[in-house]
Amino acid sequence: AGGATGMIGDPSGRSEERNLLDDTTIDRNLEVIKVQLGSLLDIGGVARMVDNRDWTEGVGVLEFLRDVGKHVTVGTMLGKESVRARLAGDQGISFTEFSYMLLQAFDFWWLYENKNCIMQMGGSDQWGNITVGTELTRKKAGKTVYGLTFPLITNADGSKFGKSEAGAIWLDPARTSVYQFYQYFINVDDRDVIKFLKYFTFLNHAKIDALEAQHNENPGAREAHRALAYEMTKLVHGETATEDAINASK
Repeated sequence: AGGATGMIGDPSGRSEERNLLDDTTIDRNLEVIKVQLGSLLDIGGVARMVDNRDWTEGVGVLEFLRDVGKHVTVGTMLGKESVRARLAGDQGISFTEFSYMLLQAFDFWWLYENKNCIMQMGGSDQWGNITVGTELTRKKAGKTVYGLTFPLITNADGSKFGKSEAGAIWLDPARTSVYQFYQYFINVDDRDVIKFLKYFTFLNHAKIDALEAQHNENPGAREAHRALAYEMTKLVHGETATEDAINASK
């Protein structure tokens, strides 16, 4: 969790500077994120949740520049898509956001050294940040670590599927009710439904192939949509809440 990096803001995929958050807001965000992840992961059991503020707060700026900045060239940083896009835009990029990739690289190195973390995963917009981390770990520790990225999710019209977009859905039922959450997936674009079944659910290939065949034959029946809405709502909100949402929909 990014208690430290959340104070800076990642420029990736952004055309303008992020608003800086205060400590109180960041603390509240981290607590909510822990609850939401806890519904999906066994935190404290199989999974571990750590906060990068714990290992960055005590690091002085001179120490950071010496131990991290020394290993990353400005040319490398300027070559990253997140930076090049901002430099080409009207807003430019501040030194604060320019330095973000160094903090994320520091995280990767620290997690390798202290938690034996050898892989970092993220959306494709994180590729530049992740590879800086793999290089930093190679130079500081002499070890190979890995990055894995996946395509950013977009709607059928090409718009980004994200929390800062209009019409976004939230995991927190106080922000998006279970009924609204269920209805969102019932009403996704026909062009997206099979893709989302593959991205988001744990249905096997045979089941999704069957739903795709039904959808192509009779899209008006919305069998694929109902399966998507059921699987997603059950995953995030549980079976009882999902059944309530289905009954309300009926």
